[in-house]
Amino acid sequence: MAASKDDPIRRSGKLVAMITSPLEPEHAGHIAAAHPDRVELVYRPDLLPPPRYAADHGGDPAWRRTPEQQAEWRRQLGRAEVLWDFAVGETAGPLELSPNLRWVQTTSAGVGQYVKRLGLQESDLIVTTASGVHAQPLAEFVFAALLFHAKRLAHLQAEQRAHRWQRFHAGELRGRVMAIVGPGRIGREVALVARAFGMTVWATARDNDPARAAALGVDRLFARAELPALLAGADCLVLCAPHTPETDGLIDRAELAALKPGAVLVNIARGAVVDEDALIDALREGRVGFAALDVFRAEPLPPDSPLWDLPNVLVSPHSASTADTENAKLTDLFLRNLAHYLDGEIDLMAPVLDKRRLY
Repeated sequence: MAASKDDPIRRSGKLVAMITSPLEPEHAGHIAAAHPDRVELVYRPDLLPPPRYAADHGGDPAWRRTPEQQAEWRRQLGRAEVLWDFAVGETAGPLELSPNLRWVQTTSAGVGQYVKRLGLQESDLIVTTASGVHAQPLAEFVFAALLFHAKRLAHLQAEQRAHRWQRFHAGELRGRVMAIVGPGRIGREVALVARAFGMTVWATARDNDPARAAALGVDRLFARAELPALLAGADCLVLCAPHTPETDGLIDRAELAALKPGAVLVNIARGAVVDEDALIDALREGRVGFAALDVFRAEPLPPDSPLWDLPNVLVSPHSASTADTENAKLTDLFLRNLAHYLDGEIDLMAPVLDKRRLY
């Protein structure tokens, strides 16, 4: 529940909410104007690292606060009941920094493992995520990669650079089988676009209930135990599952061997979902025809990783979800949740992280 006016944090009669990662002034302004009589918004861009690009929630890693700035930063954190994002650049725990903290709205969907590392699984802290905000740009990335491969755009670029005119053939997406591992908000968006391209869409879930298949918008739903059968028929495998103990290393050497020869693999989940060494071997041998990878075992991707130079790999620096519209969407989400929080409607806040399942 929201804090009462008797709590120390409410002596001013207002909830204290703090922006703790880079955010454009116009979006902070929308938040400040939403409930001016009920919320004190702490927005101090001078205490935050400058963003390097639109929707950069980490900011310049080389930036440091002065001792005076750090003292003020910690003072403001100590007042906050609500945070926009976990405090950037901090190593101390959120509840240590903000003793009155009740709720954090994150700017990422996949924060489960981070929350676990912070030791918050048993806490009463409400964590709402950005799940769903990134579904559209991630789905667009999937199909940018598929079309790049199917239409042989790398070949076209090379031919253009060589000033060479020679007709060739390409593939098409219609009639191909797409397999989705992790049919959540992102997976459903990917499935929607796949069907628009005339693809057959399969997915895997805990069970293969036909009613759930219809709700997810897929042609066939495979139970988790049927994963090898799903892989064997897939022309394209899209990974968008959260990183949990259940999905850690889910696509390993055996699963890659089961995948249809020459299939495309797109990973927009987390690097730990895939055995990266096994994937490199499968790419070198051509068993995986092409891979579009937005996430990796180690990030940034080490300079000596073979993935940089494999001709059948597209490397994206964990940026497929990042769009210039992201912070506007996150602001709208935060404002919806803030209204529910202020009215004590905790059960209406969404999406809420299940701290046990980590998604």
